[in-house]
Amino acid sequence: MGDAIKSEFRKFFTTRMWWGMAIAMFIGGALFAVILGFVLTIAPTQESVDAGQPTGSPLQIANSVYTAGLTIGYTLTLVIGIMQIGSEYRHKTVTSTFLSTPRRMRVMLAKVVALLGIGAVYGLISLIGSVIAGAIVLQSRGADPFPSTEVLRALALSLLVLGLWALIGLGVGILIPNQVAALLISIGVAWIIEPLAGFALSFWDFGREHIVHFLPGQATNAMVSGVSQGGDNAVQPLSWWAAALVLAAYAAVMSAIGTWRTVRQDIS
Repeated sequence: MGDAIKSEFRKFFTTRMWWGMAIAMFIGGALFAVILGFVLTIAPTQESVDAGQPTGSPLQIANSVYTAGLTIGYTLTLVIGIMQIGSEYRHKTVTSTFLSTPRRMRVMLAKVVALLGIGAVYGLISLIGSVIAGAIVLQSRGADPFPSTEVLRALALSLLVLGLWALIGLGVGILIPNQVAALLISIGVAWIIEPLAGFALSFWDFGREHIVHFLPGQATNAMVSGVSQGGDNAVQPLSWWAAALVLAAYAAVMSAIGTWRTVRQDIS
């Protein structure tokens, strides 16, 4: 099992893609932290609250600033999860992978462990950029950059978030054999379809109260920041532990279905 896990890490970190994504993670985390830091430290008026400007306690503001780059982060780890299996099918290396490690379940478990580790590595890179840049902005705007030790919990949970999204990508990459189609569909759902669906459902009482906060993007936000949005159609986020369970359920279902299909299907 250990050799299989090392093999999965080696497949990823011996390519040029890993450091390109690492640069994107760092810059994305820092840039979004700076932007959101300025936005959230503007004193809100009643009109801005009614218009939906994010509000919250100093802790919620700090959490939101330091995890602002997660939108980019979880998209990239979603892509990594898809490519971790999709590239093997595309380049026909999956046959040699299963021949070198005949037990397919062991291979898939190794991929799951490796993706969790890769997500944590990229999470650290993203957090280094966002915490440095965000703390500077908050300090310069007169806000407390570390109002509570609970900030550390949000930072730790963001590492888990990226690992879970990578597992979701693994399942998508198996269920949609065409790698390009899997990337386009998954990014389209994460960036376009889900936000639009959440926005539309927020105008429906039942959807706002029982559906929207169970969407993976909403669960991700609630897990690390929990900042509510102002306005009449506000969606109250889940508690961080409930949101973590929701996102973990998505990852478990997607990776389990993908693993089951890989173990049972014929490979040519």
